[in-house]
Amino acid sequence: MGDLRSGPHVMWLGQPATRWLDAFPIGNGRIGAMLFGGTGVERAALNHENLWRGVTRNRTTEPKHQHLAEIREKLLAGQWMEGAELATKYLSGHERRVQPYQPVGDLTLHSPGHEVPEDYSRTLDLAGGIVEVSYRVGGTSYRREAFASAEDGVIVIRIAADKADAVTCALGLDRIPDPDCTLKAWAGEGRLGFDGRFEEGITFAVEARVQTAGGQVTPGDGATVEIKGASEVLIVLTIAVDYNQPGPAAWVAKHLDKVAMDFDLLRRRHVAEHSALFGRVSLDVGHNAEAESLPLEQRLARLRQGGDDPGLIALYFQFGRYLLMASSRRCDQPAHLQGIWNQDLRPPWDSDFHHDMNIQMNYWPAEVCNLAECAEPFFKYLWRAIPQGSKAAKDLYNCRGILLPIQTDVWDRATPESPGWDVWTGAAAWLAEHLWWRYEYTLDRDFLREMAYPFLKLVGEFYEDYLIRDALGRLVTVPSQSPENRFVGGAGPVSLCVAATMDLLLIREVLSRCLRASKILETNTELRPKWEAILRDLPQFQIGRYGQLQEWLEDFEESEPGHRHYSHLLGVHPGEQMTPDVLPEFWHAARVSLERRLAAGGGHTGWSRAWTVAFWARFFEGGAAHEHLVHLLTDFCTNSLLDLHPPEIFQIDGNFGGTAAIAEMLIQSHGGAIRLLPSLPPQWPNGEVRGLRARGGFVVDITWRDGEVVEARVKSERGQPCRICCPADGFVATCNVQAIPAAHDARGHLEFATEPGQTITLRRAG
Repeated sequence: MGDLRSGPHVMWLGQPATRWLDAFPIGNGRIGAMLFGGTGVERAALNHENLWRGVTRNRTTEPKHQHLAEIREKLLAGQWMEGAELATKYLSGHERRVQPYQPVGDLTLHSPGHEVPEDYSRTLDLAGGIVEVSYRVGGTSYRREAFASAEDGVIVIRIAADKADAVTCALGLDRIPDPDCTLKAWAGEGRLGFDGRFEEGITFAVEARVQTAGGQVTPGDGATVEIKGASEVLIVLTIAVDYNQPGPAAWVAKHLDKVAMDFDLLRRRHVAEHSALFGRVSLDVGHNAEAESLPLEQRLARLRQGGDDPGLIALYFQFGRYLLMASSRRCDQPAHLQGIWNQDLRPPWDSDFHHDMNIQMNYWPAEVCNLAECAEPFFKYLWRAIPQGSKAAKDLYNCRGILLPIQTDVWDRATPESPGWDVWTGAAAWLAEHLWWRYEYTLDRDFLREMAYPFLKLVGEFYEDYLIRDALGRLVTVPSQSPENRFVGGAGPVSLCVAATMDLLLIREVLSRCLRASKILETNTELRPKWEAILRDLPQFQIGRYGQLQEWLEDFEESEPGHRHYSHLLGVHPGEQMTPDVLPEFWHAARVSLERRLAAGGGHTGWSRAWTVAFWARFFEGGAAHEHLVHLLTDFCTNSLLDLHPPEIFQIDGNFGGTAAIAEMLIQSHGGAIRLLPSLPPQWPNGEVRGLRARGGFVVDITWRDGEVVEARVKSERGQPCRICCPADGFVATCNVQAIPAAHDARGHLEFATEPGQTITLRRAG
């Protein structure tokens, strides 16, 4: 049947997963599964994006803003404990009401006599989106292929053998015991499934159709069928939830009636759709043939022992792109803390949508890594949040605009949920960054007019009302916090204060973008003086006693110097307020903050370590970025490369953050110019990347040798002027072999005009 393990986009392991964390994920955005690759027993743990509990789905905020003056009085007077106590009493949630994301159930395959196979291999082909398992038993070779098709809305599994009539197995659908959920299981002629109902009335259904080449299919008890003497088995499965599909049992049956039971056709349609998206970007940072001949578990062990494996870095990068496609494509919901996957009734943090880092990091790769479509569910999610977010802003702080909570679930509620942590007003501003980035990368004025600017303006309205004057006449946020950190003398679990640095960064970003958008769209001229006045009267950033960028308005000592969050460094990454050219003194101070945090043990979660890599990329330190990238893989990865939060919790943002950080090492386009290989580490002397996107509507390919760019190709989608940061004598620009006019400015930027659809080639001069 051939070697399944070759190719730069193939992940392979030499043994089945013994735990969920080491299984391979498949997904089409709406439905997904974790495949263990077992032989005697195979398990596919099933999920649907909309299957959440809904006990408190109608929760809402109540007016509490009448207490705000008293809270502010305490905090402005430096009475941190008293102010926090009042804020927690009146502005916090007092019971955890976020609803948990739920597992659908398991599809299991029992193959008697296959418990001890030979020549076992399981692979995930990222480029094709297909998991394959192959092994031999008693001289017969078996192969299973599985994928989640976005084109047909189904999970497809085929079992095949190289000998006729060799497939005998039992297939079943079930769900872990749950006193809050009743199941009605059934099986019929080539069909099996179950209907589920939670005690609060939420219903869902899963159905699988089975077709064999030869052999017999016999219904068993519950949702089981027996298959005997087949040469090949095809299983096609789908899931529905009454979140937006009333009558899910009827829906799945009707949907499967329309799906052709033709594996080759289903596979072709899936691969064509999947590869068209995945194949936009390729990455080669070098190879180690010895390492690449090993299964993943051995490659990771080798890397932990100091071995070199650049191909594993490229594989990890592409795995992040694959995961974003699998968990956020053609669907309703954005990727949550575990993407689209979960096996627990009460998963860690409920697999919720966390707004103080995690969901943002999920979408860092979307624009630069050429997966813009995958951000669409996230944008829809933000738009759905407006009604409840506007109510929360008025109820809690008597402000116009929008206020979003630190965490929420599929029911789009804006209620505070976690005492202390949830007294935070920065979520909507931070989430709005992604809308602005979509405009920057595409220059789509319709998107700016219809989605980005209206949302930004709502965030701006909130801060127009929320900011107050302190004793020095500055406009400050009260209460404020730097998620999720504490200072000595402040309250726990997070310290409330006046005007944390992160608030100032977010407000500057939002209002600056409102100003720019209003000028681009030639609208709201009357609002500009107000925004300009606010920006003028905000407190300035400050450098503390250690030369660090202060995290708070006062130079507090941190209770936990190695804290996992880097909220006050937002202006370096993912923002761009602090660069070597803009506020360079604070850019340097931010680096001191990063060094101090790492020296104290920071970066001790997967997502935090991924952010560390991105910071070093923005500081143009390729060697440091690579060092922490290796730690991300060796310290915070399962055998199937899933990201870990200690102790061993899958949290997908580290995967996405790691992919985005690698892209930052290869290309940066903030500040009005494109930087090629800004943080290339010495471990990648030769390589090539194709298809990364840059702000301004550009797609960029880069080839380098001995650490230097030898050729770059810049495709212009919008016909905008392009600026490349390079030495004055660095590149010659051509189009169709003809030289094009290009000029260097005093900052070392090569600038040239472009036309829509034109590709400019840059080569080393001389």
